[in-house]
Amino acid sequence: MSIHGIVADVLLGLAAAVVLVSSAGILVMRDAYQKLHYVAPIAVVAPVIVALAVLVQSGWTENSGETWLGLLFMVLGGPFLAHATIRAARIREKGDWRGRDE
Repeated sequence: MSIHGIVADVLLGLAAAVVLVSSAGILVMRDAYQKLHYVAPIAVVAPVIVALAVLVQSGWTENSGETWLGLLFMVLGGPFLAHATIRAARIREKGDWRGRDE
């Protein structure tokens, strides 16, 4: 096994650890607002680490380019998805997302 393979395996293990720890946080938290904080590492940090592992293993190839393109969409879409999730939770809880107490 080459050094590239070892580094890629370590990075993939780190990504798996991030997902496991964040998943435990999601299970422990009580409401959607608290749980959403633990979704961010799964949605952003772990994919970045996986993309780095692909880059280390493959170098700059078509596969790594596709990986980075997918990562770009995940990183750009993550905040919008988080906002939509919190808005939906707010609507479900209060009936309106604006928070008016009418």
